[in-house]
Amino acid sequence: MTTPTQARPDQQRADLLALIATSTAQLAQTWDRLGAAQERLLAALEGIQPGVGATRRARTAVTDFNQTVAQFDRDTRTFAERWAATTLPTVYRDGALQALRRANRSITLFRWTVDHQAAVTPLTAVFYADLIRRIQETVRRAQVFARAAQDAVRDVVIGRHHAGIDREQLAADHPLDTVIYSNDARHPATSWARAALSWQGVLSANTGAVNTSRWELGAEWMQCVDGPHCGFVSHEDTDHADGTIRSLDDAAMYPAAHFGCIREWIPRPDLNGRNDIESGDSI
Repeated sequence: MTTPTQARPDQQRADLLALIATSTAQLAQTWDRLGAAQERLLAALEGIQPGVGATRRARTAVTDFNQTVAQFDRDTRTFAERWAATTLPTVYRDGALQALRRANRSITLFRWTVDHQAAVTPLTAVFYADLIRRIQETVRRAQVFARAAQDAVRDVVIGRHHAGIDREQLAADHPLDTVIYSNDARHPATSWARAALSWQGVLSANTGAVNTSRWELGAEWMQCVDGPHCGFVSHEDTDHADGTIRSLDDAAMYPAAHFGCIREWIPRPDLNGRNDIESGDSI
């Protein structure tokens, strides 16, 4: 039996990273358009003072913004659907093919079997739900902002606030160019998109590699390729992952360790039957 290829991350991983970068830019652009629409609405409302036509101008500006929100919703949902239905299954397959190459085996061994379909479907469904949840939350926040802006300019039109809307306060209270995490931390939308898509892409590719090693190669062990200081379970884990041999079950449980993880898996069918190896050993 030939020895698996021990190469470091190669063109296949470079292609995955390029795909993630392109997809991140595309998704971030939709958030940029939403942020630009928010700025246009604030600028339009800032110039409104009581008088003839003020209500009509305010209504038109808010309507234009709401149309952009609706377009944002359509565009991001379309992206999420394509990402989950087409892109991630392709990434999973590419990870499977790379595992076969690493083991010096023919890529024709991979087929979309029932097992692979059963593995990739729930994986992409979870990722799709994560993206949709973030999109829904952003749309909700945009709608809340639109109502707050409309209320603020109404007070101006009826003469309750003579100084005009408080543009800076509205923008600070409703930052649509950010994503709010569960701990209330705010991060730029581009940073969130990069982290989310990178995690989903790497996890899909590595899951494809591990599953193919199990089902097509019958491997009992995998070799982990990772950052030199990355822990196996999490980045801070003192059980460093790089260069270690792990059981198939361990590899399946932790295909990646954290957001931004560069982990890859090399099948080691040449180690089958060895009873002197424990998961976590370095060879």
